[in-house]
Amino acid sequence: MRLNPRTLLRGMPFRARLALAFSTLFLLTGAALLTFVVLLARYGTARQVEAIEITKIDAPSGSEFSSGYAQPTDPQGTLPPPGTTGDGIALVRQIDQTVQAVQDTALRQMLFWSAVGLLVTTLLAGLLGWWLAGRALRPVAAMTETTRRISEHNLHQRLALTGPDDELHRLADTFDTMLDRLEKSFESQRRFVANASHELRTPLAVQRTSLEVGLADPLPDGLAEVREDLLAANREAEQLITALLLLARSDRGLEETETVDLSAAARLVAAELAPQAEGDQVDVAVTSDRPLTVLGDPLLLRHLLTNLVRNAIQYNHPGGRVRVRLEGHTLTVTNTGPPVPADRIPDLFEPFRRLTQDRVGTTGHGLGLAIVRSIAEAHGTEATAEPGRPGGLTVTVRFP
Repeated sequence: MRLNPRTLLRGMPFRARLALAFSTLFLLTGAALLTFVVLLARYGTARQVEAIEITKIDAPSGSEFSSGYAQPTDPQGTLPPPGTTGDGIALVRQIDQTVQAVQDTALRQMLFWSAVGLLVTTLLAGLLGWWLAGRALRPVAAMTETTRRISEHNLHQRLALTGPDDELHRLADTFDTMLDRLEKSFESQRRFVANASHELRTPLAVQRTSLEVGLADPLPDGLAEVREDLLAANREAEQLITALLLLARSDRGLEETETVDLSAAARLVAAELAPQAEGDQVDVAVTSDRPLTVLGDPLLLRHLLTNLVRNAIQYNHPGGRVRVRLEGHTLTVTNTGPPVPADRIPDLFEPFRRLTQDRVGTTGHGLGLAIVRSIAEAHGTEATAEPGRPGGLTVTVRFP
């Protein structure tokens, strides 16, 4: 498997990439400077060799030296200088070769030690770049840590970055402005939920009471059926409003938490829904290997269990089963019912999204699993579902 350098660079942290960029830039600049120095040194020494003049000293005839004046030699030492004797040629050629050897040795030593120095200073530049990148990114790290701590429960906190009016300071100010808008939005939502809880439920309660009192028995023929229809519509409207308010509350997150015994809550929910299960001829059973305790909101967790079990009973068939299992930190609710296509499962967790009219029947508003998902997310987890075999649905919630 061949490694792509671009893919490898993208996988590196920004600080490491910045330090690597410092080191690479220093290495390339140093290599260019070293190449220039070596070429300049070679050119300069070559010119000096060409300018060398060798003076021969007087010596007895036939000795190693003879008198005379010698022209500069060829750099390769192949051409004898004009006007010299054989002894003079040997002397000039020997000196020329010596100078060339000294030149090559000096250049090799300079090149070697310069390369060693360049590598060492490149390593130091990388370490210095790592330190400088850390110093430059310290405000970003502080902004990230503060952002992590900010949630819907402490939107009043701000980054409040100090320092010069630079790009980072303007980024922090923009983020603080966004938090201001979010805080106002959340406060508006909280006020709406608190007011709607009273304003919407009270008229429905008054309407139900008026129907029960104003249309009390005995009634003329035909009005009894109308009364039951009106009361059924009233109860359905109350259930819808309760579900919407519950969804809005779970979307806000958890305000207070306490330890909840989910095993005991599941058995209590199964007992409360036993009349509905008996009427639909569905068998409900709760199994638990050990008590499952969860830190969360007891009311929201109770609604999570209620919606899961009620949906499993409602979307079932006569003689079907509902199994609630609590194993470790996992809650699983399985039912037997009509087959559910795997590609339609994500739709079941959306508000007011129904699979088919047959699945929904005459009751339900398509909010059950949407509420389950919202409550699960409020508790730091998620609800997943998969088709059962041969039919039905299995919903799983894994608590941290």
